[in-house]
Amino acid sequence: MADTTITKVDSQHSPKGPDGEKYLASGVHVSMRLWENEQPGEPKEPSASAYETVGYVLKGRAELHLEGQKVVLEPGNSWVVPKGASHTYKILEAFSAVEATTPPAQAHGRDDAK
Repeated sequence: MADTTITKVDSQHSPKGPDGEKYLASGVHVSMRLWENEQPGEPKEPSASAYETVGYVLKGRAELHLEGQKVVLEPGNSWVVPKGASHTYKILEAFSAVEATTPPAQAHGRDDAK
């Protein structure tokens, strides 16, 4: 029989990841996280992740730099960062976004492997 368990996560009590992201609901194959009110600044060093990421901008603006490409992300935009792609973000205006990662970023030290 398939797992039919409901999981509810209140973001006010969510654990935080190494970069300040809030971990939201997580399943076996996918998880969500929230970046809330990230402030403008210089981008971090590019990194590659052991998971695929899709995201959706709630507010603010940021640049996504990925393998020599650059796109501006604004409210209502969504994006994909393929597994293993070198990328970084430059926050242009206070930025909030929801991301989903597969497999889950926080499982098995994947967030630590950047």
